[in-house]
Amino acid sequence: MAERLNPLNDFLFMKYMGEKGDEKQLLSFLNAVLKRTEQNKLTAVEILENKTLTPEIIGDKTSILDIRAVTNDGSKINIEVQVCKFKDMSRRSLFYWSREYVRGIKAGQVYTDLPKVIAINIVDFEFLSEVDFHSIFHIREDTHKECFLTDALEIHFVDMVKWRSIIKKDIEGDPLQRWLAFFDKGTPEKTLKEIINMDKAIQEAQKRITYVSADDETLRAYQMREMGLSDWNSRLFDARQEGLFEGKREGIREGEQKGLKEGLEQGLEKGRQALQTSARKMKALGISLEQIREITGLSPAEIEKL
Repeated sequence: MAERLNPLNDFLFMKYMGEKGDEKQLLSFLNAVLKRTEQNKLTAVEILENKTLTPEIIGDKTSILDIRAVTNDGSKINIEVQVCKFKDMSRRSLFYWSREYVRGIKAGQVYTDLPKVIAINIVDFEFLSEVDFHSIFHIREDTHKECFLTDALEIHFVDMVKWRSIIKKDIEGDPLQRWLAFFDKGTPEKTLKEIINMDKAIQEAQKRITYVSADDETLRAYQMREMGLSDWNSRLFDARQEGLFEGKREGIREGEQKGLKEGLEQGLEKGRQALQTSARKMKALGISLEQIREITGLSPAEIEKL
């Protein structure tokens, strides 16, 4: 069997969830994320196509390939798949939510015409340690949590890392978990077949992936997007390795000149300075403070001072 393409490649995700003709699977996914039941489920969705995907956009992993749609109840939807841990993901999501929100009003209209905007972020990194794999945010009053300022804002985070850590997954009973199992490239082939046979919308998504992956141009674009991700991860790795290498080299040099003990002490300091240099580069790339801390071992306070 040929190697399965990565469903969380955001270019491929757009192809099977975000183009005209993908409404059935997108509607199923939205009802799963929004926890809509038979009584209040969404019954229709219009996909808004607003991008011309050039090779430059596809190859740049920092570019946003999001899905925009409008549901039958008038809500506007923005879906983003993000596998790279960006700095301040919460503010980033709020920014893209607000951009979609202000698009909802034109000159001469009143504020009551502004639609509800729902942002859905599928992230392949642990984002918020204190919540479950699916977290939902609204604007509430601090003391009286049941009091909403407005229902116009709704932001979801679906954390693939946390979901994978669940030992007993509810794939049969939870439609969202079925979709996440489908999105996960590591899902065993037997389980994947069961999921596809279980859910007609997921069947459609798989048919769409099979269809678009047979097109050479689409496959090249998919590979370009995967390479963009690999390049991003390589920059992170290289920044860390550079700091470690500089530290070792300085330690050896100082050891030869001033004796092993003193040289090692100074080498460690040089290594720390090199790690600080690497951390500065990572900050310039927009990498989060937490990820820089994990890579370099520097404390949050040290990183903030750089």
